[in-house]
Amino acid sequence: MGLEEEIEEIREEIRTTPYNKSTEAHIGRLKAKLAEKKEELERRQQSSGGGGGYAVEKHGDATVALVGFPSVGKSTLLNALTNAESETGSYEFTTLDVNPGMLQYNGANVQLLDVPGLIEGAAAGRGGGKAVLSVVRSADLVLFLLSPFEIQQYDRLREELRANKVRLDREPPRVSVTRKGKGGIEVTASVDLALDEETIKGVLRENGYVNADVTIGERVGVDRLIDGVMDNREYIPSIVAVNKADLIDPSYLDTVNEELRERDLDPDEVTFISAEERKGLDALKRRLWDELGLIRVYMDKPGRGVDREEPLVLRAGSTVEAACRKLGGRFRERLRFARVTGPSADHERQQVGDDHVLEDEDVLKIVLRR
Repeated sequence: MGLEEEIEEIREEIRTTPYNKSTEAHIGRLKAKLAEKKEELERRQQSSGGGGGYAVEKHGDATVALVGFPSVGKSTLLNALTNAESETGSYEFTTLDVNPGMLQYNGANVQLLDVPGLIEGAAAGRGGGKAVLSVVRSADLVLFLLSPFEIQQYDRLREELRANKVRLDREPPRVSVTRKGKGGIEVTASVDLALDEETIKGVLRENGYVNADVTIGERVGVDRLIDGVMDNREYIPSIVAVNKADLIDPSYLDTVNEELRERDLDPDEVTFISAEERKGLDALKRRLWDELGLIRVYMDKPGRGVDREEPLVLRAGSTVEAACRKLGGRFRERLRFARVTGPSADHERQQVGDDHVLEDEDVLKIVLRR
């Protein structure tokens, strides 16, 4: 029996096994085995040259993957937001390669990647889907672009990303596994377990663990436990924009909003745009900025004063040390102290150390050792 047939056989057994307390451990082992078999299939495909991805070099302060089905308007949106020139057309599969563009906003350079339209079966390799998904996995944010007349595509897009180990809008599970030389599998939990210990141990054994210490800090189900054990998932935030909003008849808007709510999407948090008419783009830029969690730090440069034209762009929560690392050179090793004026400071020109946490629109002066 081939590997693909084994995978389908395991899937069928999972589908046909009633889920209850007595079958929980068995289903857990099946799901762990399925995950391992899929990993093995992917390794074989890669070794035979069939599992490569697009080589798109990351640039700028952050990277956003534009994800949507063919002809939903990604290329038009990319062209409207950036200096890219992505070929567009009214037929499917116009975008045949990954097209990067750079959005300049609030002094930041945000790389947008218009990837080929995802189709069902992308995670299995249809339509070059695995290459597309490999680009998505490296992004800092996923921007789903939907048609108002096909909101249900959102379900299939998320399924394809999940099948390729992308976990959207979730933190990594608080599961830690450490191999040891002997003693079997020991489970330690700081919460009441949602799974019994035999199920947990069965999942680990299916993943090749014989002796290990497992620490669990949240009430994980089987799927999330497997994610924690496999430790090769990407956890990426996402936002949703509905394109072609200019084509929505007022009488149809309630239907669109209801379809969004059915997918736990608050219509007030979804950005409605028209890439063709260039409407709603300012709101989308603001949303991208907020979700990426970027901040601007204005450098007070010796002899030149405060540079507000080209801020240093950092992640929210960044310290003075992180600012020095991004500045490059020998700033970090030569740092004596810094002075900060702005939202994070108690007073103007506050003297701080390298562990001081900066906030948006701080003014930072670096004082170096000679």
